Amino acid sequence: MNEEIDITKLETPELLELIQDDLYDGLADEVVASVNELLAREMTPYDVLNQGLVAGMDIVGKDFRDGILFVPEVLMAAKAMKAGMEILRPLLVETGAPQIGTLVIGTVKGDIHDIGKNLVSMMMEGAGFNVINLGINTDVDAFLAAIREHKPDILGMSAMLTTTMPYMGVVIEALEEQGLREQLLVLVGGAPLNDAFAEEIRADAYCRDAAVGVEKAKKLLAIKRGQPN
Repeated sequence: MNEEIDITKLETPELLELIQDDLYDGLADEVVASVNELLAREMTPYDVLNQGLVAGMDIVGKDFRDGILFVPEVLMAAKAMKAGMEILRPLLVETGAPQIGTLVIGTVKGDIHDIGKNLVSMMMEGAGFNVINLGINTDVDAFLAAIREHKPDILGMSAMLTTTMPYMGVVIEALEEQGLREQLLVLVGGAPLNDAFAEEIRADAYCRDAAVGVEKAKKLLAIKRGQPN
């Protein structure tokens, strides 16, 4: 449909709106074209990210949370966002643009489910976080090494099996023993989890899906930093 639209003729606010619509529809090529056009107009990479990609993913996140969009559509939107991010990431690094924070995330030891975790990773990146995705079957040592190396603001852990859920508690205990727990927010997610379990293992919050994960991450990080919400 966008073949009929000459993006060079659009005003910048219209082009930003188009990016959001194309991202919502999972149109990666169109998102990339619009990102390049905005950069050609000398819009900063940070503004393109926030006013285009992040604003679009906010809408995707809300509609996912409200049951208007479902996982396949959100994955398509996240892939379109990722295509735009591939252009922006090196430019953001170059200009030292601020990010909301850093997230280390992994599926815990014994568990090889990663669709939900990857969706969280993509949506967190779309929200402006630097994301270090450790993959599946992640043990305590791998979590600790990543935390020491990347000094994240948030640790995210995922489990889809009731048998692997307790390992989250093992990781949190190790963080406490190593004196690393206080500097981190720990968010946990996965189908069999709930708020009571998160409280039991002393996580900061349970996130039932990717959209909620992004919301809670932003909210809790702002509180931790003493920023107005």
